[in-house]
Amino acid sequence: MDISVNKDREMDLELLKLKLTLQVIDNEILVYLTKRKDIGQYILDYRKKALEEFKDDEDKIAEYFDHERFVKEEAYTTIDRRLKELTTLKESPYFGRIVFEDKEYNEEEKLYIGRFGVTPEGSYEPEIVDWRAPVASLFYKGSIGKSEYNSPSGPVEVEIEGRRQYIIKKAKLLGMFDSEIDVKDDILQLVLSSNSSEKLKDIIMTLQKEQDDIIRQPREISVVVNGVAGSGKTTVALHRVAYLLYNYREILKDRVLVIGPNDIFLEYIGTVLPSLGETGVKQTTFHRFALELLNISEVMSFKDYAERILQKDEDFLRRAAYKNSEAYLEELDKKLEEMNESYFKPESVYFSGEEIVSLKEVKELFNVHYSYMPLFRRSEKIKRILVSKLKDKRDEEVRKLKLEIEAYKNSLTSEQLKIEENNIEFNRRLRIRGIIREVMHQRDVLNSWINPEDIVDIYNEFNNNLPLTQDDLAPILYFYLKLKDIKFKENIKHVVIDEAQDLTSLQLRLIKELTKATSYTIVGDYNQRLIGVDSAPAMKNLKEIFSEASLKEFSLNKSYRSTVEIMEYANRYLKEEKIVPMVRNGSSVKELAIEGGEALGSTVEKIIKEYKDKGLENIAIIAPTLSEIKEAEKVIKENYHLTVIDREEFIYQGGVVMLPSYFAKGLEFDGVIVLNKISASPSDHIRYIMCTRALHELAEISY
Repeated sequence: MDISVNKDREMDLELLKLKLTLQVIDNEILVYLTKRKDIGQYILDYRKKALEEFKDDEDKIAEYFDHERFVKEEAYTTIDRRLKELTTLKESPYFGRIVFEDKEYNEEEKLYIGRFGVTPEGSYEPEIVDWRAPVASLFYKGSIGKSEYNSPSGPVEVEIEGRRQYIIKKAKLLGMFDSEIDVKDDILQLVLSSNSSEKLKDIIMTLQKEQDDIIRQPREISVVVNGVAGSGKTTVALHRVAYLLYNYREILKDRVLVIGPNDIFLEYIGTVLPSLGETGVKQTTFHRFALELLNISEVMSFKDYAERILQKDEDFLRRAAYKNSEAYLEELDKKLEEMNESYFKPESVYFSGEEIVSLKEVKELFNVHYSYMPLFRRSEKIKRILVSKLKDKRDEEVRKLKLEIEAYKNSLTSEQLKIEENNIEFNRRLRIRGIIREVMHQRDVLNSWINPEDIVDIYNEFNNNLPLTQDDLAPILYFYLKLKDIKFKENIKHVVIDEAQDLTSLQLRLIKELTKATSYTIVGDYNQRLIGVDSAPAMKNLKEIFSEASLKEFSLNKSYRSTVEIMEYANRYLKEEKIVPMVRNGSSVKELAIEGGEALGSTVEKIIKEYKDKGLENIAIIAPTLSEIKEAEKVIKENYHLTVIDREEFIYQGGVVMLPSYFAKGLEFDGVIVLNKISASPSDHIRYIMCTRALHELAEISY
C-alpha cells in the first residue's frame, strides 16, 4: 500500500481517537458536576434536618456545622481538583502513545499518555494514563525493544513496539511523529524553538530519558543534579515533586518545601506545579527561611549584598568568602565550646544564709544530669529546678512558721489570746513578707548568673558589631540551634533546593537539621556561583553533609535552552565542564564594541527592534550590577515599554526588561542583550550566567 495512504489512514484513526477521547472527558466533567450538585443537595437536606432536630440545643447545632464544613470542604476540594484537571485536558488530552507487549500475558497494550489520567466512571481501562504513573515511564525510555517498568508489585518486562508523539492544541490535532526520544526529536525541536511566553516550560511532553530517570527515582532516594545552564534541572526538580506527590500523596501532601535563590525566581517557577495539578507546596528562600526563625529586623538585602560583591569591594569580598568557608564554621564551633565551658559562672543557692543547693550540685546539673541539652535550654531547665528548690524552702519555712504560731497560741490562755491575736497576725504577715522577699532576692541572685544574653547580641559581639548580611543568617541560626535547639514549624518530608551551588555547607546542614526532612532533590550548576571563590562549592560534598540520606548524583551536560551558537559562545567563559549544546541552530551571537553614552542607547534600541521584528516577545538587557543598569537606563530612550527589575519582590510579566545578573539567575528570555562595561571587568562566571539566559538571540555590547 502507498505510504501516503497509510499516513492518511493513521491520521483519520487518530482524529477519531481524539474525538472519542474528548467525548469521554466531556462525560466525566458531567459526572463530576453531578457529584458536586448531589453533595450540595445532600448537605442542604441534612442541614434542614439537623436544624430541626437540634433547634433547642445551640451547642449541638455548632458542633454539626463544624462537622458539615469539614465534610463539605473535603468533598468539594476533591471534586474541584478533578474538574480543573479535566478542563485542562480538553485543550490537550494527551501528548504521547506507547504500544508494547506485556511479556507475562502476551497481550498488546496501547496507552495514551497525558498530563492527567482519565478512567471513565464504571470502567477499569484508562482512557488516558497520567504521565506520573509507573507504566508511563515506558514512553520516556528512548528505545524500541525490550524494556521494563516498576509496578507496585515489582518490575514488569515488556517489548516496546512503537512510540508516537502528538501536538494537540485547543483540542485540534496539529501533528504527530513516530520516533524514539532523543535530542533530535522533532517535537522537542519545535517546543524549544518557541518563545518563552509561558515562562518555565512544562516539559512532560519532551522529557529526555536522562531527565525522566531522575524524576522517577524512588522517594527514599535523595537526588543531586549538577546541570549546566538550560539543561532543565529546575523543571526536572519540580516535575519530580509532582511525580512524588502523585505516587506518595498521603505521605507528602503539604509536606514539601522548595528553597530557591530569590523571590523573583520563585514567582517565575510558581506556575509549574499548579499547571501539573499540585498545590500546597511551600516555597521560600534561605534568607526568608532563616528570618522566620530568628528575631532580626535589620539585615542587608540580597540586592545590596550582590551589588557589593559584584562591585568588588575587597574588604566585603574577603569577609564574605571567609564567612562562607569551613574555617568560619570552625570559629563558630570554637566560640560555642568556650561558651559551654565558661559562659555561666555557677553559684551555690542560699536561703536566709542557709545553703540549700551546693555549688557541686549545681555543677552536676550542668555537666552531668542535663549535659545532653543545648546550653541555653539547659540553663532554663536548671533555673526552673533551682527556683523550685527555693519554693520548696519557702513552703518549708511557711509550714514551720505556722507550727510555731500554733504552738504559741496554744501556750496562751483565752484571755491572753484575745489580747495578742492582732499582734500575732501582724507578726505572721511580717514574717511571711520576709520569706517572700528572701525568695525574690535569691531569684535575683540566680538571674544574675543564669540569665543568658540575646543570641543575636552574642553573635553581634562575635562579629565585631558589623552590619548583618545574608552571610550572617546561617551562623546566627547555628547559634540558635546549638544553644536553644529551635525547630522549623512545618512538618516537612521532602525538600527541593535550587541553585544549590550558592549555599554553604553550614546552610545545607541547617536545612537538614531544622526541617528533619527524609529526602531531598538538590539541583545546581557549579559554574553559576555568585561568589567566585577558589574553594569547591559545598554542593560537591553533599555525601558528607547528608551522610544519613541515600544520595544519588546525576549530571546534565546537555543544554536545551539556547541555540548552538549561544552555547558555544557561553562555553568560552568556562574553564571546564563545557556545555554540550542541543542541536538547534540560530543566529550568530552579536559582539559589538562602542564608545558608550548615546551610542549605547541607540545600539540597544536597534537590537531590540531587530528582536521584535523576528517575533521575540520577552527581551532582557542584563548587566552585572544594578548600578550599571541604572546608568545605562539613562541613555536608552523609552520608545517602548521597558521595566527595570530592581527589587526582589518584582513580579516579571514579560516584555522588555532591564535587570542585574543576580536577579537573572534561573530565568530565561527569548532575546538577551548583555552589557559589558570594560572598566568594571565582570568575571567570567558572571558573563556565563548572563549569556545563558538567552533562548534564541544574544548580543554582547562592550563599552
